Amino acid sequence: MSVVIIDYGSGNLRSAEKAFMRAAAEHGLKDAIVVSSDPQRVARADRIVLPGVGAFADCMAGLSSTVGMVEALNEAVLNRGAPLLGVCVGMQLFATRGLEYKTADGLDLIHGEVRALEPNDPSLKIPHMGWNVLDEVRAHPVLKDIPLGPDGLHAYFVHSYAIRPERPEDVIATADHGETFAAIVGRDNIIGTQFHPEKSQALGLALIGNFLQWTP
Repeated sequence: MSVVIIDYGSGNLRSAEKAFMRAAAEHGLKDAIVVSSDPQRVARADRIVLPGVGAFADCMAGLSSTVGMVEALNEAVLNRGAPLLGVCVGMQLFATRGLEYKTADGLDLIHGEVRALEPNDPSLKIPHMGWNVLDEVRAHPVLKDIPLGPDGLHAYFVHSYAIRPERPEDVIATADHGETFAAIVGRDNIIGTQFHPEKSQALGLALIGNFLQWTP
């Protein structure tokens, strides 16, 4: 099995690679974890990871400027059904559009918009940076055996914007920072986390391990 982490000039690629290799080893999996900017490799991948750090429009421009990458992603995910994991801004790119600084079209894999966080407590800082628990909205295989809720494991967030899915059923888990926002979204063979699994220690490694074994 091949797992391709897409390199389009954005994301904690080495950190993500190490986390996936560790999770694979801990679960006794022999998946080949590869960081690649080759669209053909993405098109053939068994599983795909789309990372992202920075502004929505910049990340989307970087992805689009890698010739053939969006087409390869669509071929693998929409036509072949390869599982896709988006991380942070990589997950936000699933949206129809992003409204960060300017309006920019996204991949439209999850219908909705990416808009600024608006905490109802003025003492809460933006960006939202730090550890939060997750509240499960609906069961999903990537959350198997992961303790959630007030006494559950924590995930690490760094963001000022959040995806607002049009369909409530596309929200899998939420978190709170003066407002409730989507922490995990997904449908079919697509899953995305606003937090960084590669930085989320026990929760992150468990989620990555579940993703590597997930058969949508």
